[in-house]
Amino acid sequence: MFLDPYHTQAGSRVRISAQQASDFAKRIAGDFNPIHDADARRFCVPGDLLFALVLSRFGLSEQMDFRFRSMVGDGTLLSLEESAAGQLKVSDDEGKQYLEVNRAGETSLDAEVIEAFTRCYVAFSGKNFPHVLKPLLEEQGVMFNPKRPLVIYDSMGFSLERTDLTDPTLELVDSSLDVTGKRGDVRLEFRITDRGEAVGNGSKKLVVSGLSEYDAKAMDDIVAEFYRLKSAYERGE
Repeated sequence: MFLDPYHTQAGSRVRISAQQASDFAKRIAGDFNPIHDADARRFCVPGDLLFALVLSRFGLSEQMDFRFRSMVGDGTLLSLEESAAGQLKVSDDEGKQYLEVNRAGETSLDAEVIEAFTRCYVAFSGKNFPHVLKPLLEEQGVMFNPKRPLVIYDSMGFSLERTDLTDPTLELVDSSLDVTGKRGDVRLEFRITDRGEAVGNGSKKLVVSGLSEYDAKAMDDIVAEFYRLKSAYERGE
């Protein structure tokens, strides 16, 4: 399974090291958010890795809604469970919940379908910054703290007409940023296609904290650092 390098089974539970999480963010998602660096002071596991593990364990359903409750740290033992009511959750041994998932409709357990959908969604999701987020911030005249950028994955949901997908792709159809004080809510609307046929749609919500007045020079420096890190990683440095 393509997720094997990015988590470790510990009996019935799962453990994700900071290095495994960082590798997933960079290799699979193309995400170079510093919060996913293995040595980051405020490190957290990418929400997209939790999303991927849930699909791998429980399958791809026609309707799924993911709500991220808290950030997962290095090496936290996680349980992936399904309640009697059918709700999925990711939690630790103390009962702290990190992810809740509601689902409906038919479910596919086909490993190839699940991997294809996971890869296309994660690749889409990893392009949040700078491709989508920078223009939204610039338009609103705000930005995050350049010394401590904090962009949190809040929730995501999608609806599919069918789950027998062979070559799924996602494309952004709309994006918006709603600013309230020092907080911004980002919404990304996307379309899901399979071999050119529209088969579903979905949306993703991000929360940007610590907003201040937009600084073009500071943002240009952040973007330049993003591409520097990406290039260095691809060269194996």
